[in-house]
Amino acid sequence: MYPIVSLKTEQPQTIPPKTWTVVRFPYDAESYDPLDMHAPVHPDGYRVKDWAKDSRSGLLWPDRADWVRLSAMIQWEPASSSGGYRELRDQIARDPLGLTKKGLDTTATDHRVPTPGMQSFTKGWPIFADPDVPLALRVWHDDARARKVTLAELKLERRT
Repeated sequence: MYPIVSLKTEQPQTIPPKTWTVVRFPYDAESYDPLDMHAPVHPDGYRVKDWAKDSRSGLLWPDRADWVRLSAMIQWEPASSSGGYRELRDQIARDPLGLTKKGLDTTATDHRVPTPGMQSFTKGWPIFADPDVPLALRVWHDDARARKVTLAELKLERRT
């Protein structure tokens, strides 16, 4: 088994303004997850019933402590012609929902100015992963109304 997880969602997700939000991923459309790092039953026994409504569906639980590389792709809906967002942000978060004693720890935060048309971004970041601390991709925008992430991917790769 190759130590990688590859998640993808093409279902638009509504992101509230000025609120860091975990990007959610379905369980029945895994691209690749042989080690069950993105399973609906979490290591603490919690079961995600509806991935589209439960932020825990955005969590990756590393299979062991190791140095990993996380990669992500995010596509936002186009900004409106009458204002819209002026800034988009994305980041990698350890324990984004405060489920462990370690608490929230973020890294690889990017602040982006929208361009005309669709907003499409990629990122890659090495990080130390702990099997007791979930990882996630989070997004944020500064529009006055909710906006949609129209497509997202998250990948975790371990060398060994």
